[in-house]
Amino acid sequence: MIDVVVVVLPESSIMSLASVLDPMRAANRVSGRQVFRWQLLSADGQPIILTCGIPIAVDGKFALPLEGDVLLAIGGFNLDRHVGSRFIATLQECARHFDVVAGIESGCWLLGRSGLLNGRKATAHWEELEDFSQAFPALTVLGDRFVTDGKFWTSGGASPTFDMMLHLISQRLGSALALDVASIFVYDQTHSATDVQPVVSLGRIETLDPGLAGAIRLMERTLERPLTVSALARRLSVSQRKLESLFSKGLSTSPGAYYLRLRLQVAHRLVRDSGSPIREIALRCGFDSLSAFSRAYSREYGTSPLKMRGRHRGAAAIPQRGEGI
Repeated sequence: MIDVVVVVLPESSIMSLASVLDPMRAANRVSGRQVFRWQLLSADGQPIILTCGIPIAVDGKFALPLEGDVLLAIGGFNLDRHVGSRFIATLQECARHFDVVAGIESGCWLLGRSGLLNGRKATAHWEELEDFSQAFPALTVLGDRFVTDGKFWTSGGASPTFDMMLHLISQRLGSALALDVASIFVYDQTHSATDVQPVVSLGRIETLDPGLAGAIRLMERTLERPLTVSALARRLSVSQRKLESLFSKGLSTSPGAYYLRLRLQVAHRLVRDSGSPIREIALRCGFDSLSAFSRAYSREYGTSPLKMRGRHRGAAAIPQRGEGI
């Protein structure tokens, strides 16, 4: 029997929670016996509200004494609103009594703040990788889907968490059972820990149109220093006309328009969800001037980056039930 404690914070994603719980449920079903036993806890013992607005009942409060095999901490938005020094101290002490301690999505920040990851490798959601690295210079931050370093594991999102749970099942109960669990969910693209987190999830495009997929991946890698369309074509060893045709047929847009939209989408997330200065966001997304960035952003989103941030910060003063990470 594998005893698992799942700690969930408000404003977490329902997909991250499901990616933790359903693989364990499926493993019990496939095995025909209870191989996993889990309890769901919150910081104060009260039900929590996920980003989708669904309330989740819990089994109790995250408090000492507590022990088991696996401790999973799931976090989402506004960690400072939901946890304080007492929670971190409890996490530090509890970690001593578990074989595996994992931070899921923003849960990695909890492990970082606790000092438990110091000197280790870790990951975070791709939107937060740079901020996570700057916040915790004692860590080696990787862009992998999930990272296991000794007993401390971190995952970069809901889908990587599913992969991480399959890894746990394989490690503890065998690869055959992990394959059976993946099959229950018709999950036929299992990833390894070291697969890089993509900015764009391409799905079937990678199989059906590898040329288009390769172009998008190159755009992802050059957001900070965007290439011209002709330079993109040269790097991909195709003609500019061929590249334009790939985007027209596959996405009904031009490569230049898609490239700009991709940069603005990343910038939009940073404007809403990070504390980075607007000028820094502009540079990180390939704009050489703040005015050029502001004009492009306003055309796409109908308001300036500063106004968007003010609007989002004002709304965040009230606990939100909006989109998840």
